Amino acid sequence: MREYLVVFLVAGVVSYLLCVFAREAAIRSGAVARVRDRDVHATPIPYFGGVAMLGGLAAGLLLAFHLPFLSTAQPAVLHDSLWVLVAGAMICAVGVLDDLIELDALTKLGGQVVAAGVLVLNGVKLYSVRLPGVGQLSLDPTQGALLTVLLVVSVMNAVNFVDGLDGLAGGVVLIGAGAFFLFSYQLATLNGETLAITAALLCAAMGGACAGFLPHNFFPARIFMGDSGSMLLGMVLSGSALTLTGQFATVSVQRDGGLGQSTFVMLIPVLLPVVILIVPMADLVLAVVRRTRRGQAFYQPDKEHLHHRLLEVGHSQRRAVLIIWLWAGLLAFGGVLVGLYSGPVVYALLAGGFVLNVALTFLLPRLQRPAALPG
Repeated sequence: MREYLVVFLVAGVVSYLLCVFAREAAIRSGAVARVRDRDVHATPIPYFGGVAMLGGLAAGLLLAFHLPFLSTAQPAVLHDSLWVLVAGAMICAVGVLDDLIELDALTKLGGQVVAAGVLVLNGVKLYSVRLPGVGQLSLDPTQGALLTVLLVVSVMNAVNFVDGLDGLAGGVVLIGAGAFFLFSYQLATLNGETLAITAALLCAAMGGACAGFLPHNFFPARIFMGDSGSMLLGMVLSGSALTLTGQFATVSVQRDGGLGQSTFVMLIPVLLPVVILIVPMADLVLAVVRRTRRGQAFYQPDKEHLHHRLLEVGHSQRRAVLIIWLWAGLLAFGGVLVGLYSGPVVYALLAGGFVLNVALTFLLPRLQRPAALPG
């Protein structure tokens, strides 16, 4: 655990420091987010936060390769981590080009598929899936490749979609990294496996990179992650999930005070990135439905997304972001708790978190609304 903490801290410090240089480079190269009708920022903000996070991620992973415990892990740990970093650097480069010259959607999608293909060609992919009531379902190379590319591309675009308010995407992915780190670390502990796990290492480095970036990005933001950052985070988040699938032949989880066997829990590595991002993904589906019913193209922007509605009901930008963080945390850590443990305490914690989130979302603006003046 101490070495993971060191990786987290180093990634955070490097990311924080590189943001200063990335911001200056973005300003000089003209990679700046202009103010559009649907945006909530009032002044142009430079991009390239993703470049700084890539530097933090690389620093954390390269350090891990020289730490006493992590450096002696199974060769697959370092191999898979390295290729996720390479694929992340590739998609970050595509994002930098998009931030500079605004690539068309098809070109950007092609870059995402190529980067996901790099993972597949180097063995970071789905080999099998555990299904409740069915057991281990082996995938042939074509099925595994297609499902892997679909997962990676979907998560990259979901993270890109959630990047709508200062600090929102970075915070959501930081929360997701923490939840997935907890899941993978505890799963290895319960099953007596080595604690040097690729997924945990990637999550520690990714979480640190996000933590170092957030002080520059939280409202009022001084730098945006841009597509270089959102696609990088989506790549690493999905890549960490892929490295964990199929790692355990049998899985023990804590059930009713003792250890029990579970196949469903191994769906969590695939489902957790979706669960973490379910709020923005649901917002995306609603946006498509809303625009289609109006006779608009589904990709035509508007100002009726979730974060716009939170601002309309009376939340400030900072509080709207914090509320979405809370919902992401409830879903992410709730999914981990339900997957690994059972019992009334777990369900009571989830119920309490749900009630608290509902109260903060809907009641807090009403309580703080000034009373109407008499007369």
